[in-house]
Amino acid sequence: MEKRKADVIVIGGGLGGTASALAAAKAGMKVILTEETDWLGGQLTSQGVPPDEHRWIESFGSTAGYREFRERVRAYYRDHYPLTEEARNNPHLNPGKGWVSRLAHEPRVALQVLENMLAPYVNSGRITVLYEYKPVAAETEGDSVRSVTVEQRGTGRRLELTGAYFLDATECGDVLPLAGVEFVMGAEASSETGELHAAREADPLDMQSITHVFAADYVEGGDFTIERPEMYDYWKAYIPSFSTLPLLNWNAIDPHDSTRLKEYTMFPNDRGVVSLWDYRQIVDPSIYTEPLYEGPVTLVNWPQNDYYVGPIYGVSEEEREKHLHGARQLSLSLLYWLQTEAPRPDGGRGYPGVRPRGDVLGTEDGLAKAPYIRESRRIKAVYTITENDVSMEVRGEAGTLRYEDSVGVGSYALDLHPTTVTQRAIYIPVYPYEIPLGALLPIRVKNLLPACKNIGTTQVTNGCYRLHPTEWNIGEAAGYLAAYAVLNDCRPHDVREEANHLRAYQELLVRHGVELHWPEEK
Repeated sequence: MEKRKADVIVIGGGLGGTASALAAAKAGMKVILTEETDWLGGQLTSQGVPPDEHRWIESFGSTAGYREFRERVRAYYRDHYPLTEEARNNPHLNPGKGWVSRLAHEPRVALQVLENMLAPYVNSGRITVLYEYKPVAAETEGDSVRSVTVEQRGTGRRLELTGAYFLDATECGDVLPLAGVEFVMGAEASSETGELHAAREADPLDMQSITHVFAADYVEGGDFTIERPEMYDYWKAYIPSFSTLPLLNWNAIDPHDSTRLKEYTMFPNDRGVVSLWDYRQIVDPSIYTEPLYEGPVTLVNWPQNDYYVGPIYGVSEEEREKHLHGARQLSLSLLYWLQTEAPRPDGGRGYPGVRPRGDVLGTEDGLAKAPYIRESRRIKAVYTITENDVSMEVRGEAGTLRYEDSVGVGSYALDLHPTTVTQRAIYIPVYPYEIPLGALLPIRVKNLLPACKNIGTTQVTNGCYRLHPTEWNIGEAAGYLAAYAVLNDCRPHDVREEANHLRAYQELLVRHGVELHWPEEK
């Protein structure tokens, strides 16, 4: 088997993996970065999820690297698209005008920007990207990982990767079990975590739902009805445990109050009903001076295609494939329902002008290359972030919890989508939060670091630490941490335990534009 070597091995090319590879390379490391699909970027690209961000994102609350990414996206539109003068001169340009994000944009633009950011390091040989490779084995010795073996999809070719540090940036924390790293998955019991909203009983298979996003535009008067999906009858009749209505319905779980249903509708209206089409809309034709698009394009990641029938890891390969297929079928069934049976305000049914846009996501059927996975295996960490660290309800007037070992900041509500066993959902307001270094350190293994949503959170706090800016920040912090350890001949655990190392590492982060603490007024 062929062997490859680098200073830092990053397994997984989502946002966290891309950010960690970029950080390590900027710090002088040789990096090998692997990715299961043929697109880097994870949530933003192959999973089709526009950035979920907090209200301060334009001025504070992310790393300089993430802000650079955001401004490069806007610059890409200004440089390459025929924008109206109003759009071109808007410093806060939101290309799709999606209301969930201040920067709803096309996945292909995000992909181009990320590749451009990596280009100096890829072209110089400092970063090597291996596409369509997934981890299949790991070799360990004592408390250290010696190598990770990856296999290429389609060819079966295997490579053994060796390095000083290994960063697990896979969507499900796939390296953790391979390398024998202690981890938690699914729901912990409240008796374990001391959290008000944790599950009554622990269940490792009770995980947040996944969503197989699809892209579509709307062409008035068109008919793009797809073939009836094989599981359409199943999904049309499926009733979640928290509802008396079928899942394919305009009345879906209220994301801000999981005890009730909320009415939605398709398009913006004057009836005061929340519209879903412009929720994650990524193309607004009105900002262009040429007719580039026949209609507005959206990415469908709605309550109606959250898949919570079963988990896709911690189970047999047969069970995993069953649920991956089920998630795809649910999204195709939602598309077919929208085209044929969705009630319209005028009393009619169906919007046949809804057209799947596979070209937007680099696929044939309009579905994303990979499902959006909200919850990963999580390391058993030196420090575990719990609801008590972030919840407004629990902390009261105490405000943001400041960590001496902070490696970044973020903000998002504790947003737990329906889970695969109990189908429980949570929405809890939180204070802006910080990311403690202790949450990036496994309790035992010395040279493996989490680099995305597999840090030391609970299932509950994963609900706010899993979003785009935070994942990027975690990746950057992990990349710089691995580089610092190599350059200073120490271990990441030493960095937290020894004041001189912690101070020097945090100074390194600050020099690279990582914000460590929230201002008092936020």
